[in-house]
Amino acid sequence: MDLVRHLGYFLVVTEELHFGNAAARLGMAQPPLSQRIRRLEEELGVRLFDRSSRRVALTEAGRLLVPEAREIVARVERTRDLMSDLARGDSAVVRAGVPADLGAAVLAALIAGFRERRPDVRLSVTEMGTAAQVAALLEGRLDVGLLRHPVAANGLAYGPVLVRRPGVLLAEGDELTAWATVHLGDLAGRDLVLFPRDAEPGLYDDTLATCRRGGFVPADIICTDRAEFALGLVLSGTAVAFGVPAEVPGVVWRPLAGTPLAWRCSPAWRAEPGPYVRDFTTVAVQVLKGGAGMVDEGAPPPQRVAPRPATGFLA
Repeated sequence: MDLVRHLGYFLVVTEELHFGNAAARLGMAQPPLSQRIRRLEEELGVRLFDRSSRRVALTEAGRLLVPEAREIVARVERTRDLMSDLARGDSAVVRAGVPADLGAAVLAALIAGFRERRPDVRLSVTEMGTAAQVAALLEGRLDVGLLRHPVAANGLAYGPVLVRRPGVLLAEGDELTAWATVHLGDLAGRDLVLFPRDAEPGLYDDTLATCRRGGFVPADIICTDRAEFALGLVLSGTAVAFGVPAEVPGVVWRPLAGTPLAWRCSPAWRAEPGPYVRDFTTVAVQVLKGGAGMVDEGAPPPQRVAPRPATGFLA
C-alpha cells in the first residue's frame, strides 16, 4: 500500500466529510475512495471515520491522525521539491513568504542580503498576507515567512519580534498638519484606508480596537493593499491612513501622540529551522531594522531624522 497517497486521500475526506465530494475533488469514483480508506484503516488497525447514511465524522483516532498525516504528506512533498531542484542543478532552495507591501527597496535588500550570505542557495520569494502564509507554512508550501502579529496559529515557531509604531498620513491642506503630533481622537469621523482583513486578520482587528480605545471610530473603512491607491485617497483629502513618512508631494506624516499603534512582525517557520531558514531570519531582521525602521520589541522607537523613500502604507 502507498501509505503517503492513502494519507492524502484521508486528508481530503477529512476536509469534505463527504465521500462523494472528496471523490469528485480527487477525480475518482466514490467506491474506490471508500476502499482505499478501508485499506488505510486496516493498515493502521483503527477506525478513522464514523459513517452513516446521513453524515461522516472523524473518530478520535481520525482526529489524532490529521496533524500527523499533514506533516507526513508535507515532508514528502518538500523532499520531492528538493530532489527536483537538485535534478535541475540547484543545490538548495528556500521558499519564503513576504507581505505584499514590504516595499521595493526593502525586498531588494532582503534578496541581496540573503544572496550575499548564501550564494549557493536560491531564495524563492512569494508575496502573501499573513493568513495565506500561515496556511502555506502549515501545509509545507513555504519554509519561512514574515508574519504580522497577532497570529492565531498552532504549530509555528517564531523568530525575533520587531515593532514599528506608525503615524498618520494626511493631505497637505489638512488642519491637523498644524500640530506636531496627532491624537487618535482627532481623527474622529474621518474615513480610514487600511489593509484588507482577509490578508492580516489579527493586525486589522488589533488596529481598529486601538483606534476605538483612542476615540477614533472611522466613518468608513476602505481596504486596499495597493500603496498608490491608498496615497491617492489621502491626497484627495477624503481619507487618512497609517504608515511611515512618504516622500510624496502633498502628503504629510505626523506621529501619533503616545504612539498607540504597535505593528509587530517576525519570521516564522513550522518545524525545526534548518541553517538556511536561520540565515533568512538573520538577514530579514537586519534588513527590517536597517531599511524599514523597525526595532526590537520593548526597545524605544527610532528617532526620525528625515522622511525616507517608502510606500507610506504599512511599508
